Amino acid sequence: MFKTSCFYQGTLNEHHHIHSAECRYSCDIHGRERPYLCEVCNRAYSQKKSLIAHQHIHTGECPYKCDVCNKAFSQKGRLISHQRKHSGERPYVCDACNKAFSQKCNLITHQCSGKCPYTCDVCSKAFITNSTLITHKRIHSDECSYTCDVCNKAFSQKSSLITHQRIHSGERPYSCDVCNKAFSGQSNLITHQRIHTGDRPYVCDVCNKAFSGQSNLITHQRIHTGDRPYVCDVCNKAFSQRSTLITHQRMHSGERPYSCEVCDKAFSHKGHLRRHQLIHSGERPYTCEVCKKAFSQKCHMITHQCSGKCPYTCEVCKKAFSQQNSLVKHQRIHSGEHPYSCDVCNKAFSDKYCLITHKRLHSGEFPYACGMCNKGFSFKMHLIRHQRIHSGERPYVCEVCNKGFSNQSHLMTHHRIHSGERPYSCDVCNKAFSDKSGLRQHVNKHTYW
Repeated sequence: MFKTSCFYQGTLNEHHHIHSAECRYSCDIHGRERPYLCEVCNRAYSQKKSLIAHQHIHTGECPYKCDVCNKAFSQKGRLISHQRKHSGERPYVCDACNKAFSQKCNLITHQCSGKCPYTCDVCSKAFITNSTLITHKRIHSDECSYTCDVCNKAFSQKSSLITHQRIHSGERPYSCDVCNKAFSGQSNLITHQRIHTGDRPYVCDVCNKAFSGQSNLITHQRIHTGDRPYVCDVCNKAFSQRSTLITHQRMHSGERPYSCEVCDKAFSHKGHLRRHQLIHSGERPYTCEVCKKAFSQKCHMITHQCSGKCPYTCEVCKKAFSQQNSLVKHQRIHSGEHPYSCDVCNKAFSDKYCLITHKRLHSGEFPYACGMCNKGFSFKMHLIRHQRIHSGERPYVCEVCNKGFSNQSHLMTHHRIHSGERPYSCDVCNKAFSDKSGLRQHVNKHTYW
């Protein structure tokens, strides 16, 4: 019996090719010549219209305009994606959970989340696609076929070289259609766009915390595993992030790559440079919500906000603290507990951070440097107090006479002038003093006489 689903002779002939395995039509896309060359970046295209669309990146031309908000785009596809924000259209639907997306790339990322079937036989790292695994294996083989003609840095992928060269050219061809922020790499743009969409496709399988970027998830998972794969070759200190190791190594090398454009002062941390630049600009971006006092540094605002708010009280001496962990540490003074011991001199401490600071006496390490005068400190709080000499800041204010102090202990000592409290007594003559230094000076008189 003949199959009757083919209504026309031509359709029947096409159907016969299935049984004969005849392949009469070949793809002319992948083997196609690319005669249209961009004069700026030498990128080649098979179609003239593709070249014209690409050249908009270099000329800055944006011929495609949204009829709702008048935002303009260099490519028609970007305009179509943008218009879905106004229409709310989400045409790309996951066939597993029916979650919908406005962009196809977000759907692909969502579908691949947690699915990495291709594993490296050297380091056991898993990948979504086989091509990504092949590219990764070049790390182990040290194969770097693509070299930058400016700085001679070599790369295992051509795409990595192209992205790298944009550092030298300053080119940022990928722009966010929401805030116009530009990026040198497409993957950076995709990760950035999740800020606007709120999409967090990478989920930790331990605590279910979600992230917008895969690298952020990998870094987070090291909290659970305790993995610290980046080790300093000078002091063997280990870190969970490569960027933290690079910053740490500048302590040993003395490198200060971040320079102030105003006074040429150099810093090892980018954050320290930003903080320093506030001195020149006079900017105080952190404002107290209660009294509207402004601060140049966030830590100063937090200290200010906590001043006078001490809900945690010691049951033994009634001393109050702004944080519960500070109370726990304080209570060890009364219990005599010293759980942290130095492995060099066996000296014991009630606080772990005091032990870390103490060890720097043996190592001679001063990791906290002042950005103004380069003076080094072994303890971060000492640096913060010192910086107030340069800034003139006095965040601790007496509520009676409004006198300001740079140090909280100085404010507490000052309060005793108003309260008349004299907690320090001489063991010889019982004379009382408001501060410990006054008692010391007095005791020396007994010793002298």
